[in-house]
Amino acid sequence: MKPRPRPTLARRLASGLVALAVLGIVGFVNRPMVAAASDAYHEFAINRQSYKEKYGHWSRLPVPDDFRINAIHAALLNTGKVLIIAGSGNNRDAFEAGTFRTVLYDPATEAFRDVPTPTDVFCAGHTFLPSGNLLIAGGTKSYEVLAKDITHAAGVLKLKNESPQGGPRVIRKGTRVRAKSGAVYLTRTDVTLPAATAMKHGDEVMVHAGEVEVWVDAERAGDGSIVSAPAQYVVEGLTGDDRRNIYGLADKITREKQEYGGDRTSYEFDPRTERYVRTGDMVRHRWYPTLAELPNGDVLAVSGLDQFGRMLPGDNERYVKDQKRWVDAPELKRVFPTYPALHLMADGRLFYSGSNAGYGSDTVGRTPGLWDVKKNAFREVPGLRDAGMTETSSSVLLAPAQEQQVMIFGGGAVGESPVSTARTDIIDLRAPKPGYRPGPDLPRPARYLSTVLLPDDGVFTSGGSSGYRGGPYRGKPRSDLFNAQIYRPGSNAFEKAAESTVGRNYHSEAILLPDGRVVTLGSDPLYDPTGRNPGTFEQRIEVFSPPYLFQGDRPVVGDGPRAVQRGTTVRFATPDAGRIRAARLMRPSAVTHATDVDQRSVALDITPVPGGLNLSVPDRRGLVPSGWYMLFLVDDRGVPSVARWVQVR
Repeated sequence: MKPRPRPTLARRLASGLVALAVLGIVGFVNRPMVAAASDAYHEFAINRQSYKEKYGHWSRLPVPDDFRINAIHAALLNTGKVLIIAGSGNNRDAFEAGTFRTVLYDPATEAFRDVPTPTDVFCAGHTFLPSGNLLIAGGTKSYEVLAKDITHAAGVLKLKNESPQGGPRVIRKGTRVRAKSGAVYLTRTDVTLPAATAMKHGDEVMVHAGEVEVWVDAERAGDGSIVSAPAQYVVEGLTGDDRRNIYGLADKITREKQEYGGDRTSYEFDPRTERYVRTGDMVRHRWYPTLAELPNGDVLAVSGLDQFGRMLPGDNERYVKDQKRWVDAPELKRVFPTYPALHLMADGRLFYSGSNAGYGSDTVGRTPGLWDVKKNAFREVPGLRDAGMTETSSSVLLAPAQEQQVMIFGGGAVGESPVSTARTDIIDLRAPKPGYRPGPDLPRPARYLSTVLLPDDGVFTSGGSSGYRGGPYRGKPRSDLFNAQIYRPGSNAFEKAAESTVGRNYHSEAILLPDGRVVTLGSDPLYDPTGRNPGTFEQRIEVFSPPYLFQGDRPVVGDGPRAVQRGTTVRFATPDAGRIRAARLMRPSAVTHATDVDQRSVALDITPVPGGLNLSVPDRRGLVPSGWYMLFLVDDRGVPSVARWVQVR
């Protein structure tokens, strides 16, 4: 049979005009039919092989109803499973009921299962330890209360004990405290008040009062119990000398909004037993903290709100991994906004990109810079455009990590501002005088953008919204962004990717899987799609398959060591040695609130040998922190293998 000739250009144009005319007539008669036809054509277009090869493909993950949770945190474990943490999931009813959720998702089997969650780790901090355990610290001790819902004046009372005698005193919940005006307040929880400490200074003995803080609530509703200036209070029910030695002080007692209060609990999540393992408590309560790994494998906790919802004034602490306990770090006093993005650099310094997730001064602590944690010296870096719009931005250490370049993406103005930016900037931290330089603009202004390193050195960016929590932007009631793109460091440009079908803004995550796909989950919009009603948490999960998964056969990583040492060369078998152009060690993600200080991609030098490759691991601890990595081999088409897990020691 002779092949049919292709239609001429004129004939194709004529056919297209006829089709448009028919659609126009149908559309006039039946608009729903046109919409259905348009949707059908879209489905056809995005499922073509040629489309997938160029733009990739999205698919919806079938999540059983019992496992649809509010994903606040997500991390990829070295078992290949994804840890999805909700805690109370930004749900006051769940918090008050003590109903806390964690779910494990296994991409290999598509199975989900619940993990017992002991306390509310909602809005905690986390990072991976060299062992592969995920350190999770802080969380929620109390939920916010809006001013309109506060009927009784309340505030933080500092109880003081001037006597070194008699040991600590327990002040019970409901203890009455009286102001000079006669107004009475009740303590909200039990607290232990230490005795005073007698200390000798030269020939003089000084007594330092013991103290503890506690919330107090006015006994009577209304404004009559408001105190707007610092004052002293009498603690009722005391006997003997305690009536003179114990008293209360408060700066103010008001009906102002009460912020979320931070928790002190700390855990290591063990991927082998799939359980939370309690460690020592943190020195301070923290809500919205960042945990950043130090070169020796210990962890620094910075920023956060304390148990009363106050910004911690630069009081940071360190987790001693070998002792599983937290210690104060007064030598590292430095103020940051909450969830600051701190990237570990090759020389052991931490680079603060400027990205953060909200609470804090609108001026103090927001300037990006290099932090030498050995000397507590901070060197600010210049050049960041739209410097007032780093809140809810994202940043990532670009691949390969040896280049020591950090890129910041989007962000918005401080607080609940509807203003956002399409700016991306890049900094080369190897330069003698590092400073940000312009990168390519995002297609649209974006907050909460997910940024995921890919094995081919691209950065996949998706989700986000232009307005605060997906809210109004430039006259539209909702501002979720469905466009996705891949940043290519070689060309310093974005490539268009297939559009997602699920909007994601606040409380959303994206993670690279060992098979090279990207899983996206979460989102906590203020409003529903109409922009008129309260929003509901997005519990659907989507998976993006990048274009490299549609290019044909993939290279294979064969046998090799399970653990490697920095500064050594190791052999991995592969039948594809002749076409391998790159090898990458990729640290798995632990992400929340657009903050992921764990992910990094380290280039390995490759040498072909019979039946495989020799791979050389860099020797700098700051470049390759100890821990578990995914080893990807990438061929001459940019197609990666399925990853093999390797522990760097």
